Amino acid sequence: MRIFKTKVFARDSINAGITDTELVNAAAEVDRGEYEADLGGGVFKKRLARSGGGKSGGYRVILFFRKDERLFFGRIFAKSNLEDIEDDELKWFKGVSREYLEYTDDQLNARIKEGWIKEIVP
Repeated sequence: MRIFKTKVFARDSINAGITDTELVNAAAEVDRGEYEADLGGGVFKKRLARSGGGKSGGYRVILFFRKDERLFFGRIFAKSNLEDIEDDELKWFKGVSREYLEYTDDQLNARIKEGWIKEIVP
């Protein structure tokens, strides 16, 4: 499975102190079916622990996932900043998920070259 993060997610995960190693571990958990919610349309919610803390008070991650193929980390937020995802936001996430998960290899490589997506190599 290939693992990616969006440009925005990369910036926000650095600010949150989340490393690529933690993201690779989280991606493996998702691939095993260990996530908090399947929101439909390839959109999933996963918890990540804060540095020095547990998952319950940590971060929430929105990701786009297709089993055994691709996983894109799309958004990260502290639980205290956003409890629930609004319907219009979920609709937007589903549209993004559909786009990212349907990229051809050429389209994906173009997005990487443009800097919109970064591949995380385990």
